[in-house]
Amino acid sequence: MLSYILKRLLLMLPTLFGVLLLTFVVIQFVPGGPVEQYLADARAAGGPGGAEGSGMTYRGAQGVDPQRLEQIKALYGFDKPAHTRFVEMLGRFARFDLGNSFFQNKPVSQLIAEKLPVSISLGLWTFLISYGVAVPLGVAKAVRAGTRFDLVSTLLVLVGYAIPGFVLGVALLVIFGGQLQWFPLRGLTSANWEQLSWGARIVDYLWHITLPVTAMVLGSFAVTAMLTKNAFLEEIRKQYVMTALAKGLSERQVLWKHVFRNALIPIVTGFPAAFIGAFFTGALLIETLFSLDGLGLLSYESVIRRDYPVVMGTLFLFTLIGLITKLISDLCYVWVDPRVKFD
Repeated sequence: MLSYILKRLLLMLPTLFGVLLLTFVVIQFVPGGPVEQYLADARAAGGPGGAEGSGMTYRGAQGVDPQRLEQIKALYGFDKPAHTRFVEMLGRFARFDLGNSFFQNKPVSQLIAEKLPVSISLGLWTFLISYGVAVPLGVAKAVRAGTRFDLVSTLLVLVGYAIPGFVLGVALLVIFGGQLQWFPLRGLTSANWEQLSWGARIVDYLWHITLPVTAMVLGSFAVTAMLTKNAFLEEIRKQYVMTALAKGLSERQVLWKHVFRNALIPIVTGFPAAFIGAFFTGALLIETLFSLDGLGLLSYESVIRRDYPVVMGTLFLFTLIGLITKLISDLCYVWVDPRVKFD
């Protein structure tokens, strides 16, 4: 086991290096970097530009003082060769220094910490409700396989899975936020949240989070519920279940003491990834739709604005967390089923 864990940890290093290198190389060929955006903003504000023929054409740095241009490049770190910048970035990441944002003048780690509460609120509630409803539903469907309950619940779950979250979010906003005005249209809390009592704060928070969580959670039922159902059906049909029933054990005892542990192997092994993902998942469309400033919106805006330190810093952090979570998920196989041997 220790040898396996050590190998996996060592394999994380080339994986991280490959992900960062590939992304860094792609970034070098993406047009419209920070320097170009700075010059474009100067031109839009009446700054220097060039004219060719009868139309206005912006020709890079033409008309910009060369010394000023070098200062702008040095400000963003583009006065150094690409390989030097990549090595320096790896050195910072080795110290878990994610760098500073080009446009927000804040450390990337601080930006992530500021946006994390929104993503935690969305992801954690989605995770808890999904597992809390889908697993018991899957067990009930397995026990009542082929009945009307099984057919109707399967139809409803698949319909919910087929509806994109942002489409459902628009419908919820229009109906419950606009026409009926039962829920707020934007934000995670009200403007006067600080002046409310603790009880009122909790109610206000749940009031705001209801619609976005509903839009996110409906589509996540199907996979977990159907996976649970199929796993339980496979175990229920095995010989040891018949033997346990023949020995006089009740159906409830066999289901929860014997079948439950074996059937949950494929579900529990995905539990760490789902749980950790709840803290770091960014739902861009849902966050934009409900005006929630979370990690999804941060990542999107960073790519659009070419805020490379935020792009690379968040990529490094989330890739590292993903690799560690994958290792924990694999180790859960042994915890759930001691018969599993990694050698």
